[in-house]
This record gives sequence, C-alpha cells and structure tokens, in this order.
Amino acid sequence: MSSQRLGVLAIYLSKTRLEELSYFQKLSKEGKKIGVQVEVFSPTDVEADNSVRSLTYDATLRKWVRRRTSMPPVIYDRCRYKAAANYHMLKAFRNRHAKLIFLSRPLANKWSMHQILSENEGIRPFLPVTVRYSTVQELLKFIKKHSLVYVKPKNGTGGRGILRIEQLGPDLFLLQGRNQQRTIITPYRASEKQLSIKLHTLKLSPDYVVQQGIQLTLKDGRVHDYRLLIQKNGRGEWEVTGCAGRIGPHRSITSNLHGGGSAVSQDKLLAYRFASPEKTESIKKEMNSFAYKLADFLETKFGKLCELGMDIAVDPKGNVWLLEVNPKPSREVFRKIGEIATYQKAVSRPLEYAVWMLRQNTGRIESPSGDASNESD
Repeated sequence: MSSQRLGVLAIYLSKTRLEELSYFQKLSKEGKKIGVQVEVFSPTDVEADNSVRSLTYDATLRKWVRRRTSMPPVIYDRCRYKAAANYHMLKAFRNRHAKLIFLSRPLANKWSMHQILSENEGIRPFLPVTVRYSTVQELLKFIKKHSLVYVKPKNGTGGRGILRIEQLGPDLFLLQGRNQQRTIITPYRASEKQLSIKLHTLKLSPDYVVQQGIQLTLKDGRVHDYRLLIQKNGRGEWEVTGCAGRIGPHRSITSNLHGGGSAVSQDKLLAYRFASPEKTESIKKEMNSFAYKLADFLETKFGKLCELGMDIAVDPKGNVWLLEVNPKPSREVFRKIGEIATYQKAVSRPLEYAVWMLRQNTGRIESPSGDASNESD
C-alpha cells in the first residue's frame, strides 16, 4: 500500500463512468513510482460520515476497483463545470471540507477574468480588447472598429458556441462558428442588414463576451494557436512544462483538439510562419516570460494553483496574445506531437507538487486507512 494519498475529484459522465479515466490511470501509474496512491471520486461518492467510495487503479487486474476509505488529505480538482449544478456541487464540497489541502482554486469566467487581468499593467498589453455583449448594434460597431471579432459564451469551454465575424468589405461580412455541440456552422456571407437579422436570431445575451480577433489564419486557410502548460514542480515552484501548436480543421474557427484540431510542435509551427530563427526564439522567450508573470499574478488573486493551460496567439508581426487561461488543462497535445518526455512530466508534476504540499502543510507522511469494502468497476 502506498504511503501517501492523493484524492482526485471528477464528475460522472453517466451514472457509472467518470470523466478523464484514461488520464487518471496514467496518474495512478506515475503515482505508484513515487509512492502516491491516487484515489478518484466525485462529491456524490462521499458518505454522511465523510468516508469515500473512491476508485483506485489495480495495475495487476488492469481495472478500477472501488474501495471505501477515509477522506484523502490532498485534493486534485479535475471537475469540469459543464453545468451550473456541477459548480454548486463542487463549491459545497470545498466549503464542507475547507481544511483539506487543495492543489488549486477555481478561476473566474471569461468576462471577470478579463477584468481582473486588465488590472495588471504587465499583463494588459497581451489582452485582446474585450467587452461584454450588450446589443446587436453595439456588436456591429465593434466589428467595424476591429474588422475581426470573436463572440464567446463567458462560461464556455472547448470551442462550444463561439462565433467569428469578419468584415470583408464595405458591406460584406463573414459569420462562422460552432454550436453548443461543437459542430461547425456553415459559413454565412452577408450584408450588414442580413448579418443584423442573423445575429438577432442567435439570441445572444450578456452571458457572452465580444473579443477583438487576432489574425491566426495560415496559408491553407486553417486557424492556429499555441497551448502552453505551466505547472508547479516538486519544489512548489512554477515551471513551464511545454508548449505545442494546434491547427484547426478546415472551416473551423477554433483549434481545440476536441473539436477536430491537430497538434504540431511549437518550433515547427513558428518556423513555418517566421523565417528568422532569432524571431522564433524571441517569441518563445516572450511566451515563457509572460506565462510566469500570469501564473504569479493569478495566485495573488485566487490563491494557490497547481497548473495552468494558456491558449496563446501569435499575430503575423510576432506579437504574443493571451486568448484564454484554463486551470484544469489537458496535456494530450504533447503526446500527440510525440514529446513523450514532456507528456510524462505533465502527468507527474501534479503528483510531485501534491507531495510537496503535504510536507509543507503537515510535516509528516500520511498513511491510508484500511479498506472497509471492495467493489470492482
């Protein structure tokens, strides 16, 4: 039995299946190497006496086994707030178990995050102009000012419900996007009047933000960006784990891998766009420098964080822009480009940070309680 325990909070996709189980399986295998037992559960698995019906991965049996244990002392929250009910459930869990060691804290929605980041003079220049949606008339004014804009749900993830509107001529606009199921919407060319009618039918609300678009179209018409992952290491310090490029499928306005995007190495994508090696090195340094600055600032606003995925754009001139920041990032992009060592590091760092946090908070090693029951899943 492992000498230290890490609880991983997740959400059920169905009555029996938890999200991200393939990642948690890798986490469990890496944990075993450094003496950490990974126990996966949802707040709904916690009993009235605070015992937990958690899942542990049995490498010998090659399957997940459910056991009843005491509450793990350290919690790695991987819950995705796809519904308000999930958010409230997680908030209640955190309030009820405030004495536990949480590796991170929830961040704000897109609009609140923009307002918070705008407070920092060092970060503000990296932010596209962003406003809250008010009316179709105001949106049209914003489009005419910036030529290219994105309209995003303030709580959306994975490219869901995002619109891209570009002014192509004096009275010609192009509307593209994805619906809430991530399906690509048929591109729509329209006059200002036609666009206005179309926008009214979409029933936009103040729950959307309108953002200045950055030109990210490659020569073949596909869009691209970069996913940078910065994590706490085993010394409790921020460290950039890696950065990879993402290219969206044809006719897509987003590059998310879940939406059909493909992964490419950062060096390859930068070299494709900028001929000068000095220029690409300068851009990489600026990305990394910005990542540390952003991570440090967010901790002053939200408390201790474990890892951050930053969606970064680089415009045709080489300027770096922050598109979005995610406190519960995927790390699959590194596996897809064949950077196995980076991927391994991306999986193991939350475990190493958890061990460091446990030592900082308790000064001793926690041992797991005995199992009260076993159930195979």
